[in-house]
Amino acid sequence: MKLVKAIIKPFKLEDVREALNEVGVVGMTVSEVKGFGRQRGRMETYRGSEYTVDFHPKVMLELVVPDEIVSKVVEAICLESKTGRIGDGKVFVLPVESAIRIRTGEADDQVMKPV
Repeated sequence: MKLVKAIIKPFKLEDVREALNEVGVVGMTVSEVKGFGRQRGRMETYRGSEYTVDFHPKVMLELVVPDEIVSKVVEAICLESKTGRIGDGKVFVLPVESAIRIRTGEADDQVMKPV
């Protein structure tokens, strides 16, 4: 199993969710986050005063998926979240040692199957 973490632009969330559903993802966690990378801060104007926005709003997806579909998951995220402009985001893939469903006590591969 792998933990796939993806940081994407918020307006791309629904497109990515639909694409992940098509490749067999049965669940995910979504968090609203802020951050910056190469795009750094940007200047904005509010009531005539300029100020710097250091952190950009993003959405972080976290999914635990079977090894067999990791490449399809990463491909779906990259394809659907890409705008071709700076700030499109990042995808991280990490190993998962174990996963337990709290309600039933099911472990590892059983956790990955839909109920």
